[in-house]
Amino acid sequence: MHDTEIVFKVWESPEGGYEARAVDYGIFTEGDDWEHLKSMLRDAVLRHFDYGEAPQAIRIHMVHCEVISV
Repeated sequence: MHDTEIVFKVWESPEGGYEARAVDYGIFTEGDDWEHLKSMLRDAVLRHFDYGEAPQAIRIHMVHCEVISV
């Protein structure tokens, strides 16, 4: 049986836009803006799984990395 959702870690790209990598799956995609990223995530998931095997939902976990001096 397949999972009901797939989780992606998402971060802002240094070149602009967003990058996303699936947790536990070899799926990576990117988008120019938030709406484009969501569209690309749907497309990447549907292309990765066989017909009828894709999870029902995509969970997006936004990662914010920042370095501060001490």
